[in-house]
Amino acid sequence: MNTIDKIPTGKLGRTSKMVQTGVKVSGNYIKYFSKKAFDSSLTRDELDENNATDIYDGLKSLKGSALKVAQMLSMEKSLLPNAYVEKFSLAQFSVPPLSAPLVRKTFKKYNGEYPEDLYDTFATQSVNAASIGQVHRATKDGKKLAVKIQYPGVADSISSDLAMVKPIATKMFNLQGKDSEKYFKEVEGKLLEETDYILEVKQSKSISEACAHIPNLTFPKYYEELSSERIITMDWMEGEHLSEFAKKNKDQAKADKVGQTLWDFYMYQMHHLKELHADPHPGNFLIDTEENLIAIDFGCIKQVPEDFYVPYFELANKENISNPEFFSEKLYQLEILRKDDSQKEIAFFSELFYEMLSLFTSPFHNETFDFADENFWSRITELGEKYSKDSDLRKMNGNRGSKHFLYINRTFFGLYNMLHDLKAKVEINNYIKYI
Repeated sequence: MNTIDKIPTGKLGRTSKMVQTGVKVSGNYIKYFSKKAFDSSLTRDELDENNATDIYDGLKSLKGSALKVAQMLSMEKSLLPNAYVEKFSLAQFSVPPLSAPLVRKTFKKYNGEYPEDLYDTFATQSVNAASIGQVHRATKDGKKLAVKIQYPGVADSISSDLAMVKPIATKMFNLQGKDSEKYFKEVEGKLLEETDYILEVKQSKSISEACAHIPNLTFPKYYEELSSERIITMDWMEGEHLSEFAKKNKDQAKADKVGQTLWDFYMYQMHHLKELHADPHPGNFLIDTEENLIAIDFGCIKQVPEDFYVPYFELANKENISNPEFFSEKLYQLEILRKDDSQKEIAFFSELFYEMLSLFTSPFHNETFDFADENFWSRITELGEKYSKDSDLRKMNGNRGSKHFLYINRTFFGLYNMLHDLKAKVEINNYIKYI
């Protein structure tokens, strides 16, 4: 894979790159409609493929929050065309790394010393490059280590990157009024936290210790004396990414073992710790030879406030969803319905969220749930397609739901997707025994 010798860090340089990407996408549309004029049967497949490639190529050169957005979108398998999902999923653990000279320069800037001065051995070639940082092998005092280095300029460019994305997102999701700002502030705050590696080490140690008693779940040890605001040093963990394991595995018992551990890990965090690892993509989990689940990244931790947690899980109860008066009360508490809504908006969004919640909470309505159930996933896809084409929805105020939905829903959707990839069947309430 080609390496990167320079990343645009200034607002002008990053904006120029985004503009270049926009020009390429516009050209793709012109080519598509030109061909369409002569061939009415032409599908959007080629257009989607070209756009996904050009957008991803532009984002991967910027890295940081721009690429993080692509990573987040790659989990939305039922909402995006497959070409985008496949291309953006590369942002999880396979993007062009920094070149060796830039690695040494970046390390010196952040830690005050070159890597060879701190470790017994240090491989300047990255073994894993993602959206915010990349990982290198190292050794010290006989220990195999993983060293994560943050890309230069990432933290400083978050606000300007989101400012570029904001007009597009506002139009795409029909966000209206000043209340929409709460969603952008939530994303900005979490992205800034992800660039604070001192905070990440603290969070990593805290959750690792709190969840250490859950069977088949392991974590690396973190070394604070070899870490800093932009560098993290931890144990090197042997295993393959969850997605690779899922592709190769043919043993249902192994799939269920990993899936159950994953489910118990998340339910324990949600229901007991009231905070959770809110970046659930396959690149953040390894599987070892004994099917132990290894969690390796805790940069994005979401606190779950009680006034959100209670109504959120009250609506995971099938009887509560089916009680119109109770259901309506909870929709207001969760900011899905608003005091300034028209009767048409109240009726529309009540029906929409009744359909959504009935479907998305269905795993909680059973003692066991089979995430390989294709009927469940086809219904999710159908629901997404139904409302993506709804002309009424595009006319209504899209400011729906507490800001906490952003990362809580992202967490559950990512968890569901990983369990689907594993084709795992899990016991829903098994986690209770660990509380």
